Amino acid sequence: MLVHSLCIPKKDVVTISEKATLREALDTLEKTGYRCVPVLDETGTFFRGNIYKMHIYRHGMSGASLDDNVMELIKNTQKYVHESDGFFKVFFSIKELPYIAVLKDESNEFYGILPHGKMLGMLEEAWSRDTGSYVVTIALSEQAGALEKITKVISKYSSIASLMTLDAKSKVLRRVLITLPPDCDEKTKDKIVAKLEQKGFRVVEVENLNN
Repeated sequence: MLVHSLCIPKKDVVTISEKATLREALDTLEKTGYRCVPVLDETGTFFRGNIYKMHIYRHGMSGASLDDNVMELIKNTQKYVHESDGFFKVFFSIKELPYIAVLKDESNEFYGILPHGKMLGMLEEAWSRDTGSYVVTIALSEQAGALEKITKVISKYSSIASLMTLDAKSKVLRRVLITLPPDCDEKTKDKIVAKLEQKGFRVVEVENLNN
């Protein structure tokens, strides 16, 4: 599953107890270099939220005591996903966070964290950024069967490493980004582009991933 493949398990995650003071939390954050860490309940079982270094600093600068309980500044209490959640649930939950807490499906116990960087790395891998040869960007107006026609043209010369469509909400224009495999050379790429344009598709950009 997606979450399991990207998640850092609880045993490898730095956490703070809900009973800790802000001073203790700040000490942990300073020592580890993290800007925030998960806060767990007293038993270390359930997720309470996240504590951020920035908020502790602001708290102290305002004249408030760092001996206050960490729960005074808890954030993201409802920001979590479950082990079995799919790609879109995870993607839209994590987008503004450094990581998203992962809970077990049945018990809601804290399982670990899924870092933002790992999610982006998965997307990069899915796009074949490091293993492709060229990315061909095609601009097209909505027309039935366009993707089928494009893939049919390309498949005569090469396989497709990945395919992505952008501007899904646009009623005027959409972009299709097709990554060609590493064994596709420049000559083959040129044939594909020429054939696509011959068929009426507008190729707006070709990026050489080898560069």
